[in-house]
Amino acid sequence: MWFIVTLLFLPLVYSVDRSNFKSCQQSSFCKRHRELKGGESPYSLLLNSVQVSDSRVYSEVINIHNNVMFTLEMIPMKDSIIRFKINEKNPIRTRYEDPYALLDNLEGEKFQVVDQSKDGFTIKTGTCKVVVISHPLRLDFYQGEDLVVSANARGLLKFEHYRQKPQEHEQNEDPQGEKPAGEHEEEEDQNGLWEETFKGHTDSKPNGPASVGMDFSFANSKHVYGIPEHADAFSLKETGSTDPYRLYNLDVFEYELDNPMALYGSIPVMVSHTAKHTAGIFWHNTAETWIDIKKSPDSNVVTSITGFFSGGEKEAPEVQTHWISESGVIDAFVMLGPHPMDVFRQYGSLTGNTNLPPMFALAYHQSRWNYNDEEDVRKVHENFDKYDIPMDVLWLDIEHTDGKRYFTWDKHKFPNPIEMTANLTARGRKLVTIVDPHIKRDTNYFFYKELRDKDLYVKTKEGNEYDGWCWPGSSSYPDWTNPEAIEHYINTYSLDRYEGSTLDTFTWNDMNEPSVFNGPEITMQKDLLHPWAGVEHREIHNIYGFLFHAATYEGQRRRSAGKLRPFLLTRAAYAGSQRTTAKWTGDNTAEWGHLRISVPMLLSHSVTGLTHIGADIGGFFGNPDVHLLTRWYQAGAFQPFMRAHAHQETKRREPWLYNESNLKIIRDAIRTRYRYLPLWYTLFYENEMTGAPPMRPIWANFVEDVESFGIDNEFMVGSALLVHPVVDHSVMTATVYFPPGVWYDVLDYTIYNGPASASVQAYMDKIPVYQRGGAIVPRKDRVRRSSVLMRDDPYTLIVALDMEDKAQGTLYIDDEHTFEYREGKFLYLSLTYEDRILQSRKIDPSGVYKTRSWLERVIIIGLKEKPNKILLNSSSMGTIELESSFILGKRNQANQLVIRKPGVNMQEEFTITLQ
Repeated sequence: MWFIVTLLFLPLVYSVDRSNFKSCQQSSFCKRHRELKGGESPYSLLLNSVQVSDSRVYSEVINIHNNVMFTLEMIPMKDSIIRFKINEKNPIRTRYEDPYALLDNLEGEKFQVVDQSKDGFTIKTGTCKVVVISHPLRLDFYQGEDLVVSANARGLLKFEHYRQKPQEHEQNEDPQGEKPAGEHEEEEDQNGLWEETFKGHTDSKPNGPASVGMDFSFANSKHVYGIPEHADAFSLKETGSTDPYRLYNLDVFEYELDNPMALYGSIPVMVSHTAKHTAGIFWHNTAETWIDIKKSPDSNVVTSITGFFSGGEKEAPEVQTHWISESGVIDAFVMLGPHPMDVFRQYGSLTGNTNLPPMFALAYHQSRWNYNDEEDVRKVHENFDKYDIPMDVLWLDIEHTDGKRYFTWDKHKFPNPIEMTANLTARGRKLVTIVDPHIKRDTNYFFYKELRDKDLYVKTKEGNEYDGWCWPGSSSYPDWTNPEAIEHYINTYSLDRYEGSTLDTFTWNDMNEPSVFNGPEITMQKDLLHPWAGVEHREIHNIYGFLFHAATYEGQRRRSAGKLRPFLLTRAAYAGSQRTTAKWTGDNTAEWGHLRISVPMLLSHSVTGLTHIGADIGGFFGNPDVHLLTRWYQAGAFQPFMRAHAHQETKRREPWLYNESNLKIIRDAIRTRYRYLPLWYTLFYENEMTGAPPMRPIWANFVEDVESFGIDNEFMVGSALLVHPVVDHSVMTATVYFPPGVWYDVLDYTIYNGPASASVQAYMDKIPVYQRGGAIVPRKDRVRRSSVLMRDDPYTLIVALDMEDKAQGTLYIDDEHTFEYREGKFLYLSLTYEDRILQSRKIDPSGVYKTRSWLERVIIIGLKEKPNKILLNSSSMGTIELESSFILGKRNQANQLVIRKPGVNMQEEFTITLQ
């Protein structure tokens, strides 16, 4: 039997076979929608049906081609968000609406309905308005007086109502030959309406066609971003000559680059950005989804012949998008900004923000499929100490279990897991073990039997327990829509049930798309049943992995009675996943192209809420040469989630296995990560509070910098650091684009002025990173073997002056691992430099935390002259004079003032004055 399983796996391990995955032409609902010509839409709003309540505007819509009736609800929401829903008025069965992604108790906003006429009406709320045009139905969304988004402007709305099968409705026809409303169907391709076959797998489609689609146009825009997960450019490409971008969670080994194929996650959020407006769309649908993109007109096209000869205005640019989902309803949120940080905040108000991770989760992680046994684990973490490389988390893949039975251990290889974990935690480190959603079908396996006895698994359409193939062989898959299955899984994380685990054991949820090796497209059949919810798998496919990792989070939270912050990593994700998990970009490859594409992939997640995101350093498949591995460590040091990981058939690649020169560069990259942990931690706190992504595109901070809108080979860390990873082989220089302002190389303080591009040196030991003039960055420069051991260490403040000799920043401090910060045990500090005075003040006076950390050093970059005297004032120290040294910059390097050992505790407000 295992021989058969091995043969089944081989084609998947070594390369992606595109024929395993559907194209739009092979997905009948996508094909039907894509063949729409647009133009005049058959959907009209019935003005005599309009009803206005305190929370919404209700109306009815008719498809004049078949007389099917729909409901349209317009729901103005807090903070410049407009929600609208289109559903069947009288469906023959209830259409599925996802109850999981959104936060509870979303707040509405006051509004007025004005300008009612035979053509429609207008809804005004705050600074926004929606002009609703009745025939054909069209929704125009304005921020102020500017049109930002239009829905159904191209007439591509298509809502396939539920209907009876042809043989059934023939029996129900009126005796005089009249058919019920809805049975006068548009002429359309009948292929795939009631059954569809792909590579030997037949989808029975018992409910028939039920797809929904609509177009959204972004006015005056040339760039849209988001809708991860795809291995493609950050500024999304036109799809006229390719498939649409696909959102359908799939296990794609060694995925291809620069194409719109579906990958592991599906976040149906798109952001448009122009110099004047930022706007976003959240298409709230958990079924398979495709998105077409068209950009028009060509920048050189003029609106008319008259305009051409008169030098008249060119036609305004526009990005036209077409969203298509297999089932469900149309439930769309239009986020009207008007600026990037507004859209990030608005989306966070709908699906939540990333919870502040424990500090160790932001540090360096070491993983491999698999560390062989306890002795291997011991040697690996001892070598990190031997070679003076910090490391916080060691990971164990599937081979640590007893025959791929999760929540168990291989007693021969890992006989003493608690002792093994204690040896890690004694040095401030943590352990991660893997738990996947496929459950080995073995009646002697406690977890399988418990769920089987309670009848908690996904079923076939005939009502039998589904049997799919994954790592353990024959496997069953829990029905995560069932609260009892969720509760049982959550309780299995308790220390008495998960034997060998401790409070320092954390979790990796892999293969949760879900991956099914013998299923269509390597996943579940769509006509499988989730009995508790009473729905087919097609309805919830993209949120199956979300439900799994959300339960994992709750299991970790409860095992400590809600005291300790969980940490877990997922591969599959949906909108709202950021509330409970970090994510990585899956099974990448040890190639320079995969290093290059990691930056736009991470940015696409960052602007759509999933901010704790990373890519496997070195590539999962293949053996990176030392240059690629070194450059990948340098890039990873400035990305939100930093983990090295590798396939079991690759050569071992721990840093000390390379020559001394490259070992030093890799060590320096990891140690650099640790020095900047205070900055990352502060940014993730602010991310939880405001939705602002720690890793962000340049335009998020430089809203009007048009040159940056198409850049995806560099990024910002917060508003302080500009990072340009080197992603090409044998490159010793890089062309860096500097946004407006003054920038300082973080290593030698060379000055660059923007907006401009410059060629910079990028030798193997060089990471092109620049601090913005006007930013104050907190660091900890005493790097130890783990972040836990650095908790009470002192801070260094890097003050980079702008052209007006000013700077500002923030610093957040708490205990780094519990939820006590939500009870007021924290410090959130404002750091400012102006008029030669550096100050630290509490932003939130209610926050109180007794830290042992103190201020060890202040480095002021760009100071024009040496001060005569430097005085510190605080409540406990009074006024004292500080020692310093002033270093004149050479050539185009900035001057530095180094203030040594101010000594003030960071919980005190203080002032440092340069006289």
